Amino acid sequence: MTSVAASQRLGLRPMVVAVALLFVAALASIVTGAADLPVRGVMLEMVGWLPFVDVDSGFTQLQQDVLWQLRVPRVVIGALVGAALSVAGAAYQGVFRNPLADPYLLGVAAGAGLGATLAIITGLATTLVLPGSAFAGALVAVLVTYGLAKLGGSGRTTATLVLAGVAVASFFTALQTYVQQTSSDTVREVFAWILGRLGTFGWSEVGLVVPFVFISSVVILAHRRHLDVLSVGEGEAAALGLDVGRVRILVVLAATLATAAAVAVAGLIGFVGIIVPHAIRLMTGASYRAILPLSLVGGAAFLVFADIAARTIVSPAELPIGVITAFVGAPFFAVILARTRTAG
Repeated sequence: MTSVAASQRLGLRPMVVAVALLFVAALASIVTGAADLPVRGVMLEMVGWLPFVDVDSGFTQLQQDVLWQLRVPRVVIGALVGAALSVAGAAYQGVFRNPLADPYLLGVAAGAGLGATLAIITGLATTLVLPGSAFAGALVAVLVTYGLAKLGGSGRTTATLVLAGVAVASFFTALQTYVQQTSSDTVREVFAWILGRLGTFGWSEVGLVVPFVFISSVVILAHRRHLDVLSVGEGEAAALGLDVGRVRILVVLAATLATAAAVAVAGLIGFVGIIVPHAIRLMTGASYRAILPLSLVGGAAFLVFADIAARTIVSPAELPIGVITAFVGAPFFAVILARTRTAG
């Protein structure tokens, strides 16, 4: 019993650290910006929103508006997008048994980008149509990628799946570029969206993405034990009674929905689905019972920190957040690729 309790405590420590990092990232993001928001005042404002608590933060009406209408929604949307992309990457890696699977590398983000671009240039980018279009494009992309990898080799090796994803992403990106050129009036809007941005969000966008991220996260987390079983191999998992086809379909649909929701509100932000799950895997091991929940919280913290960097590096201007994640993710991906090749 003592060893079980110790194991549970050890399992809780990474989650406590991840939640603490998310809190620090959120607080740092809220107080960072042109408008001065002291940490003490922000904390008092937060406490003042608790039930039956009445405190005076000393904030002016302008400071309150900046806090609740600009800074907090931006932190929330950044956390939601980071969590969605990270848990989707971990889910793809588990269901395909491939350490390099990622929404960006599998072409899913490019497919979602094409779907969302079509919605934007046709003027149909409403609350429901935009994520629906992104989801449709993402689903087509992941199916095509998986189909190409299956044709390329029955084992669907790391190299085969990644190459198929690169080919699909390139094709969908080319289609997206062509569509942009046919509608010059929306080129600037689409281009800014492609690079990834969190700068113009309010509570309406938060309300848009929450249901999709919540549903997809619940489905993925509910299958975390199944992904551990699947990691031993499809034949062995089936022999143990796992319905491999059903698990794969549900997890892929949920991960695609999470990716589509993130792309619909924040554009194309790459490498989050590789950086966070792999960092967690290095610290906690290969069990998806730990990787998936930690990816949710860790991905949220990572993207909020990335947003702080995007806002401060060239202040008062702002870098696209996709540039920051690519700057970190490209060398990280190279290291992971080298490690995977050595292990292979």
